[in-house]
Amino acid sequence: MTRILAALAMLVVAGGAAAFDFAPLKPLDLKEVDPALANDAFGAYEIRDKSGRKRCRIVLGREPAIGGMAVDVAPDCAKAFPVMADIAGWRLLENWTIDLIDPLRKTVIRFETPDNRYVPFGDPGAIAGMDELRKLPDSPAKNRQ
Repeated sequence: MTRILAALAMLVVAGGAAAFDFAPLKPLDLKEVDPALANDAFGAYEIRDKSGRKRCRIVLGREPAIGGMAVDVAPDCAKAFPVMADIAGWRLLENWTIDLIDPLRKTVIRFETPDNRYVPFGDPGAIAGMDELRKLPDSPAKNRQ
């Protein structure tokens, strides 16, 4: 009976950890990309739900923070998207992927940009995407390749 309980406990622990595991990606080397493109990664973004009614503003900063770079999350973000309550930093990874991380440096939400828009991966709750606030609707899409 003890072995069965131990095996069940290991499955529960492993199952919970796997829910938020992301494939390892290399940090983007900002020295090797066009400085204009690198600068575009920093600044204000808006996280939104599928309907566009729930929105939350974040600012991806350049300043170093534990495990990544500083992020400023609007106070109402956790109310709109509970998963945002523990966001403490961010990382810019290969392929312009953005990871939002918790205080323990664990990726909470990963945003990838398959076609000049950021879509979430993992368990983002109600989050449907992330858009740059600087970008105007009639401006040409930037090419990050």
